[in-house]
Parts: sequence; C-alpha cells; structure tokens
Amino acid sequence: MQSRLNPALAEALRRTPVVPVLTIARRADAVALARALVEGGLTTLEITLRTPDAVAALGDIVEALPHALVGAGTVLTPEQGEQAIASGARFLVSPGMTPRLAEAAERWRVPFLPGVATASEAMALADLGYRVLKLFPAEQVGGICMLKALAAPLADLAFCPTGGIDAEKARSYLALGNVAAVGGSWVAPADLVRAGRFEEITQLARDAVALRT
Repeated sequence: MQSRLNPALAEALRRTPVVPVLTIARRADAVALARALVEGGLTTLEITLRTPDAVAALGDIVEALPHALVGAGTVLTPEQGEQAIASGARFLVSPGMTPRLAEAAERWRVPFLPGVATASEAMALADLGYRVLKLFPAEQVGGICMLKALAAPLADLAFCPTGGIDAEKARSYLALGNVAAVGGSWVAPADLVRAGRFEEITQLARDAVALRT
C-alpha cells in the first residue's frame, strides 16, 4: 500500500513550502491556530501527538477546515497511527521507523512519512517503496550539506527536512531540488498562540509561503 501512497505525498507537500509542526497545548486554541495558518496560505498541517489533547484537537481541525490537509506527527506506535487516522488524519509522520510501524503502514489508508537520519536508512525505506522521507533532526544530522550529498546517489527520493529550521534557513533548504517542503514550528510561536495573536500568525504564514518564489 505505501509503495502507492507515499510517492503521492511528495506532490501534496510541494503545494505548500512549509508544513507547520504544531504542538497543541490547549485544545481551545486548535481551530483558531489552524485557521490562521490556512488563511496565510499554509494548508498542510502536522499536529504532533505530544500533548494529551493532540488527537482531539486534530479532529476539531479536520471538522472545522475540511479543505486543509491535516496530518499527525510524532507517531511512534501503530496504535497512535490508527487513533490519529480514526480522528481524521490524512497523513502520518514519524521521527524514525521501526519494524512495527513498517508493518502497520502497509495497512494504513493514508500516506506515511517516516524519518531518516542516514543514507542507509533512506535506502532501506526506498527498498520498501517510500519515495518521500522526513530528514530528522535535520540541522543536527547535516542539514543542507547532507541533502546535497544525498541528491546524486538517491536521486529518486524527496525529503521534508524538520528540526532546527527557522525562516532564514528554510529558504536555503527550499532551493534544493530534493526538498519537497520543510517542517517547522516558527510559524506558530507558543507566545503568540497563548496570547491569541492569530493575525500575527497569519502574517508569519504568508511570509513562509513567499519563501518559495
């Protein structure tokens, strides 16, 4: 299944240069935050499963913004993935890959974006049919230099680097041919969310969209 679903994810990611990686501390903020980002042009959202309200918040966003592409991140177990899919997640993201996740992903009806940190990991996932991968933690494992080095030997793979990337660094990542999009949290600063300053988040989203122009 993933050999069919995962390659299509690259095209979905290329439609928006930045995937906001959102850690929802308060469920009450979820829809307003997502709406602010979508209004700014970032229509692909990753809700990390790091907080107690994450799955419920994901469901709220899916219901309120049906045209957004909403996925779940920090998926560490098959059970988490299945719970997220049941709540409406349209793609799943993990910081790495395990045998259990690989087996479960074959059953999932949504694309799965597994994380890699080495060429060997990328090659192993390519053997399983994956063509778009998360590079994580991007800055710590070599970032732009790493992706440039992988481009020639792994020319058929695309990456969504995440980890340590800000607006300034994102532009350089997006200039690489093997980068479909970048993941980042800088477009949704926690202090702005807590203060309800969603108009400023919309402007950050607009600025992020302009990075690939």
